[in-house]
Amino acid sequence: MTSEQASNGAAVSLAGASAFPSSVPSTPSPDGRRILLATPRGYCAGVDRAVDAVEKALELYGAPVYVRKEIVHNKYVVETLTRRGAIFVSETDEVPEGARVVFSAHGVSPQVHAEAAARQLQTIDATCPLVTKVHKQAVRFADSDYDILLIGHTGHEEVEGTQGEAPDDIQVVNGPEDVDQVEVRDPSKVVWLSQTTLSVDETMKTVELLRARFPQMIDPPSDDICYATQNRQGAVKAMAPECDLVIVVGSANSSNSVRLVEVALEYGAAAAYRVDTAAEVQPEWLEGVTTVGLTSGASVPEILVREVVESLRELGYPEVELVTTTNEDVHFSLPKNLRADLKATGAQPDRPHRVRQAQRRG
Repeated sequence: MTSEQASNGAAVSLAGASAFPSSVPSTPSPDGRRILLATPRGYCAGVDRAVDAVEKALELYGAPVYVRKEIVHNKYVVETLTRRGAIFVSETDEVPEGARVVFSAHGVSPQVHAEAAARQLQTIDATCPLVTKVHKQAVRFADSDYDILLIGHTGHEEVEGTQGEAPDDIQVVNGPEDVDQVEVRDPSKVVWLSQTTLSVDETMKTVELLRARFPQMIDPPSDDICYATQNRQGAVKAMAPECDLVIVVGSANSSNSVRLVEVALEYGAAAAYRVDTAAEVQPEWLEGVTTVGLTSGASVPEILVREVVESLRELGYPEVELVTTTNEDVHFSLPKNLRADLKATGAQPDRPHRVRQAQRRG
């Protein structure tokens, strides 16, 4: 069954790689053409939790279930959930009073929670726990009267949600180009936080420039960059030098997917492209290509990656070799109120997950 067929019904779960067989069919290639398949790839634990929350809510409560913003930044996921009865809205006031609404993995500000309460909405908060951690850090530092420099992309939902926790104390730093414009009240009371899905390399470059201006700036108590962002970039860095071409599956509004293309080029891939689905892979990209690297952003269901593998197989790349740089076993439980309602009906609250066996290229 293809992703197009799957999106017309609920037969195929929008699961990540951890719910799929770890093996990918591979046949020796007589001419050496091969696919290097990055592991880890695809869903992070926060995305898996958020998508699963919408699926379980639809199964338990029935359609419609409203979702504020895109539950995750992936076109296929949003379109599939829409077909199943999810209604995506931009703001809370678009949800009928008393209706059920899911907050996306990117998180929301206290103002949005207040608006939902005022409209008596039944909320399911699918905010990634790692984002929630950043929110709590922002509140704590604001209460201690720090200037908070939030490294992230202005307008991104996660940044808007975090900034909303302490709007008078947080200023967004989009990157190195913004550093000279930053002004603080007391250089001895400055802290930096970051959007979780940013590039590790770019973030640390910005931090270094900020520290040159504010030597007493302190670091957050723990690394804010999502483990999944680091791990997916690490896998691409490992395989890029061997690749004539890297294909990243992910949507244009997924910052971590877009960044994976940049990382592939920076670390030695001769070419790199982002696609939403296998249908976007262009045969001319493969001219003269022996080794194709394949990965996916943290919002991408595994079915889309498997379809690219099949497409490449048909184009003459039958051999698949896993490039595994680390193993992930992180899993987040569903939001408490949804989990409780599922348990009350005897339903399974979480989709099955498989712990990968360690595999490491020599």
